[in-house]
Amino acid sequence: MPNSENTNLKKTGLYKDNIQTRRRIAALFQYFCALVTWTGVFLLALLLYQVSVDGIQWLDMQFLSSFPSRFPYKAGIKSALVGTFWLITLIAIISIPVGVATALYLHEFSRKGRIHKLIQLNISNLAGVPSIVYGIIGLTIFVRGLALERSLISGALTMSLLILPVIIIASREAIQAVPMSTRHAAFALGATRWQTAWAHVLPTAFPGILTGVILALSRAIGETAPLIMIGALTYVAFLPEGPMDSFTALPIQIFNWVSRPQEEFHELAAGAIIVLLAVLLIMNATAIYIRHKTEQKLK
Repeated sequence: MPNSENTNLKKTGLYKDNIQTRRRIAALFQYFCALVTWTGVFLLALLLYQVSVDGIQWLDMQFLSSFPSRFPYKAGIKSALVGTFWLITLIAIISIPVGVATALYLHEFSRKGRIHKLIQLNISNLAGVPSIVYGIIGLTIFVRGLALERSLISGALTMSLLILPVIIIASREAIQAVPMSTRHAAFALGATRWQTAWAHVLPTAFPGILTGVILALSRAIGETAPLIMIGALTYVAFLPEGPMDSFTALPIQIFNWVSRPQEEFHELAAGAIIVLLAVLLIMNATAIYIRHKTEQKLK
């Protein structure tokens, strides 16, 4: 008996020591995660502060309404800003219907099997492909293969390829999150599979789909490498009037100014970065407002 009691005491002591060690490790890991998080926040705040200090002095109507120029005090972002709006509009028109329809087909209509799993695996892999690869594909297929040249439609098709995997994955997850009871209720009332997907599944999944679309378009509006690869112009002194016109965009204009040795052009680039961030915030705020209203209607 004494031996068994000593053994139990030893086991109890070891158990307590093990619990304390785990708690110390958990506390250290928590502090480490907090340190990494706040380090990232601090660096981001530092970058935003530096960009604001350098670029705020250039933000005026002349900067927004003037074309690029060799002279810093005459330079503006008019063509880049209009080109960005053209580009993001065409990207949304192309990528959102294709991405959502693909996700809906894969989850609601496609037969589950090896081909289905292979398609999903490839889509997930495509989401991690570097953007420069999509630029090479766009150059080969759209610019040269289809002879679309360095036009808005070439840029929009290339950027749509870039963000389609993100939209498909986010839309698929949102559709998958819709309860099966919603589908069963629609089937019980005599609805077809298409009517169920269109009238019940999609409206319920809309907030999640919209979140994925926001993230995808935010990535597209800030990408530079694919646009450089397809030959987007760095100097445009006119406004595009249609999808087949040449164009520039804010990321290209920022890249052009940062590449120059003059300090004034670096400050102009900082001003363009502030405008680009403002456009992103407006887009995200609008989408969040629409999502909030949609969620209220669903409730």
